[in-house]
Amino acid sequence: MSSRPEQIVHSGVVTGADPRWISVEIQSASACAECHAKSLCSLDGMESKVIQVPSRISEAYEIGEKVEVVLRASMGLKAVWLCYCIPLLVLLAFILGLDFLGASEPVCALASLGGVALYYFILWLFRDSLRNEYVFGIRKLKQH
Repeated sequence: MSSRPEQIVHSGVVTGADPRWISVEIQSASACAECHAKSLCSLDGMESKVIQVPSRISEAYEIGEKVEVVLRASMGLKAVWLCYCIPLLVLLAFILGLDFLGASEPVCALASLGGVALYYFILWLFRDSLRNEYVFGIRKLKQH
């Protein structure tokens, strides 16, 4: 396998390039089933996804070129926590807390959904800082 355990690697094709960003389309393939990090990755089961990778001045990429997109595995785990685990905890905290206080089931349900919506809104407000934290790397595939 071409990846080290501390990295999540996906093959893709360059679909666009400018001085700041390189767009890479990743096709989900049967190789995802064998990937050790498939539980951390939202690409499994998707047809295609376009990833924006910061461009480096030292390397030039051409449209149609095959590349690998790399992300640290720890960043994938952090994304799972931010997108799935914490919202579940917020949902459960609202349901159990309001139920303990004697609120009716419809109130518990609506308040819980509102709490999760508020959490995702806050996450959306911090999208720029999260975008800076989740930086993908890119590397050219070795020619055989």
